[in-house]
This record gives sequence, C-alpha cells and structure tokens, in this order.
Amino acid sequence: MTVKLVVGLDGTETGDRALAFAKDLASKIDASELIAIYVIEWSPFTFQTADENAKRHLRREEEIELATSRIVEPAVSALRKAGFNARGIVRHGDVAETLDKLTVENEGSQIIVGRASADGFTKRMFGSSTQNLVMHASVPVTVVG
Repeated sequence: MTVKLVVGLDGTETGDRALAFAKDLASKIDASELIAIYVIEWSPFTFQTADENAKRHLRREEEIELATSRIVEPAVSALRKAGFNARGIVRHGDVAETLDKLTVENEGSQIIVGRASADGFTKRMFGSSTQNLVMHASVPVTVVG
C-alpha cells in the first residue's frame, strides 16, 4: 500500500521546511507518494465589479498557471530528481478546507504544512489557515515550525 503524504506549499520558507520534513518522512516509508498542493486563497468577503466578474475565469487560469510554474512544478521536479514519487495540484479556495478536501479526494493519510501566522486584524477575525486545518482536518496534520 502506498502512503500518500500531502504537503501544503505556500511559496515561502515555511513551505520549504514542510517539504523538507515530508521528504525525510517519505524516505523512511517503503512505498510513498508526495502530493504537493498550493491553494490560491479565495475569500467570500471580496466584492467585484461586473467587469471583474467577466474577466474572472481568465484571471483564475493565469493564477493557476503562475502558481504551477513558480511554486509547484519546481518542488515536484526536485522531488522526482531526488527519487521520490511526487505530483502537484493547484486550486483556488479556502486554504484549510481545500487542503483537507484534496487530501481526502486523493486518499492522503497525512497533511504536512509549515507554520505561518497571520498578524493583527486578519488573524483575530478569521484565524489562521494552519489553525483551521489542524482543528478540522479529516487526517492527521503535522505543523512544521
């Protein structure tokens, strides 16, 4: 049986640390797959004009292409070059909900994320994505500092 480890990437040093931890863990498992996921944050609290809504699909596709080429593909390529079975996914959505949903859909057994903190007003109003993920995930979550 292949153990599937989901790694939440965010394009920062904390995401890199999560990836390094996942590589170390995967190297200790006989059959593993690393699934690198980048979620483009979407907020239900943003309001758009009619013109923005008309261009939304194109903008979403551009964001996915950018995240794939700048963050996910380099990570997946490096994992494969190091001998790991790896693939990547980029989606829009709420970070915690989307990571959990994709983990379940891909039969992941664990989620590994970096600890990143929102500051000030944003954190007080909405909490952090990592905190929400830990509280609501369907599988164990490892938070790398």
